[in-house]
Amino acid sequence: MRILAVAHNTFREAVRDKILYVLLFFAATAILGSKALGWISIGQDVKIIKDISLAAVLVFGVLISIFVGTNLVYKEVDKRTLYTILSRPIRRYEFILGKYLGLAFLLGLVTMVMTDVAVIYVFAFGGSVDLAFFLAAFLIYCELLLLTAFAVLLSSLTSPILGALIVFCVFVLGHATEVLVDLPPHFDGTLARHILEAVYYLVPNLNNFNLRAEAANSVSLSLAYVAWATVYGVVYSAVLLVLAFLAFENRDV
Repeated sequence: MRILAVAHNTFREAVRDKILYVLLFFAATAILGSKALGWISIGQDVKIIKDISLAAVLVFGVLISIFVGTNLVYKEVDKRTLYTILSRPIRRYEFILGKYLGLAFLLGLVTMVMTDVAVIYVFAFGGSVDLAFFLAAFLIYCELLLLTAFAVLLSSLTSPILGALIVFCVFVLGHATEVLVDLPPHFDGTLARHILEAVYYLVPNLNNFNLRAEAANSVSLSLAYVAWATVYGVVYSAVLLVLAFLAFENRDV
C-alpha cells in the first residue's frame, strides 16, 4: 500500500506537469502530419503513416521518460519534501519503486492514447491495422520502461540535466549497438575495440524492441520473439531498479 500511495502521488504530479501536454501536442502533430509525407510516395501513404506514428510514440515517450524520470528524486530533494516522506514508516526502496510505477503507469496511458490516435488516423485514410501494429506499440512501451528505470537510477545519483543527457546518449547508442562491434579491420587488437565491445555489452540493445518496419508492412510477427524481447526488457529494467535502490539507500539525505 505504501508503494501504491507513492505511485499514485507520482502519477498525479506527472499529469499536472505542463511539459507533458506540450510533448503530447507535438506527438499528435507528428502523427497527423505523417499524411504529408505519405503524399511523396504514391500508394505508400498508409505504410508511412503507420511508421511515423509508431516513431512518434517512441520519440515522445522517450522525451517524457527523460524529462520526468530524471526529475523524480531530485525534485523531492529540491523541494525538501523527501525528508517528510522518509520520516514516515516507508522504506527507501518502496519510495523508488513507487516513483517508478507511477511514471510507468503514466507512460502506459500515454502510449495507449497515442496508439489509439494513430489507429483512428490510419482507419480515416482507408487503411487497416493488424496484431503486428499493436505488438510493435507494446514493445515500444517495454523500451520506455527500460529507459525509465535508467532515468530513475540517474535521478538517484546526479542532477536532472546530466541525467537527461546520459539517458539520451544511451537511447542513441542502444539503437546503434551494431556499430560498436561492426568495426573496420584496422581496429582489430586495439584498445579502442575492446572498449567499444565492453560498451556494446553494457548498453541495452534497444533494437530488440524495434518492430516498426514489420508493423508498417503488416509482416507477421513471432510471438516467441515478442515474449523474448519482453523478458529482456523486464530483466534489464529490474537490474537497473535494484541499482537505483542501492544508490538511493546509500545517499545521504
